[in-house]
Amino acid sequence: MVKYFFDFALAISLNGFSYYTASLIVSSGIPFWQALLIGFSVVPLGALTEALGSPMWLIVLVPFPVGMLLLYLFLNAGVSQWFLTYLITLIIYTIIHILMSYFFKFHSLIPAWKLS
Repeated sequence: MVKYFFDFALAISLNGFSYYTASLIVSSGIPFWQALLIGFSVVPLGALTEALGSPMWLIVLVPFPVGMLLLYLFLNAGVSQWFLTYLITLIIYTIIHILMSYFFKFHSLIPAWKLS
């Protein structure tokens, strides 16, 4: 049970880090607490979808609109800047997933894509 909560907190942190870093690359950035709020919204939604026994594609897909909407609201920028920030977020998140899954056997970021 402790491992689950640790993994859950780590997934939230890494998710928030992705949003924060991408927003810094594209613009002046969103505050870190807003990036963590996105993580606190997206990760539990994916976990809840998984707990309901949904198929893997739905577990991966369901959090996307929430993260996209929150980033748009927090970024307070035009659609093109928001889209670029979100695209960079996904790239950073994928790189983090590859490293965490391959080297540490941590699969909570993209559960359908285990690399170890």
